[in-house]
Amino acid sequence: MTIKFGCHTSTWVLDYDKEVDCIDQIIDTVSDAGFEGVDVQVALLGKYKHDPQRLKERLDSKGIELAALTVPFTWLSDKESEEEKARADFYIEYVKHFPNAKLNVPSRVGPNRDNLLKRQKEIISCANALGKRAYENGVVASFHPASPATSYFRTESDYNVLFEELDRRYIGYTPDAGHITAGGMNAAEIIRQNLPIIKHVHFKDCSNNLSWRKMGEGDIDFPTIVRDLVDYGYDGWIMVEEETPETAVDPDKVIYNVYKYVEKNLKPIVVGKVSGLF
Repeated sequence: MTIKFGCHTSTWVLDYDKEVDCIDQIIDTVSDAGFEGVDVQVALLGKYKHDPQRLKERLDSKGIELAALTVPFTWLSDKESEEEKARADFYIEYVKHFPNAKLNVPSRVGPNRDNLLKRQKEIISCANALGKRAYENGVVASFHPASPATSYFRTESDYNVLFEELDRRYIGYTPDAGHITAGGMNAAEIIRQNLPIIKHVHFKDCSNNLSWRKMGEGDIDFPTIVRDLVDYGYDGWIMVEEETPETAVDPDKVIYNVYKYVEKNLKPIVVGKVSGLF
């Protein structure tokens, strides 16, 4: 597998807990736009939640793959609750139906950043335990930090704790270029420094004044990031998404426009490397 480009369903429904029956429409749009896969937050699985084979057949009919399931967790102590463990194990089993699909695991944003280091270590302890069980079941889990003001993993110092505590034997890192930038860091630098543990990648654009932008109109150097990933030998997914106001009005149009940017500016880098042109 070389680098493939797909979409995260958050472009259509940003709330990870909001259940909306729109996954068939999303699959159609992702395929018709030209993308190769989809990363689905589990609240959107709908009628496919207990029927992975049926989802696989639906995806196959449109010629795209399940790149990942995004499964958020709260993790309020240094050990998973029984409910959290059962939830994780359910989706580990689900992902096993899809070769090469990842389990993308963001931690939920808290009400504040009180007891920050304690909470960070608790969250990573639980993520590491989940990652170990996933590994033992042949599934790759990857931790996804976010950038809201009360996120536990937002700034450079937060990321330093993350990379120190993450058990690299069992769980990877999902860089989100937009969230890295919104946390006041340079996305290309953070990704370059952590290439060995990257298992999944999210792209959305952001300006240096921390506002969301259309792909290619912000301050993130996506071509450089793709070159670094290609040169390192990364062979996973890059999932694109957008959080501009337009996504609430016409997310399908947004995705068609994002693909135009990817096709013009990013895919040639991957194709050129594979063909030996670069």
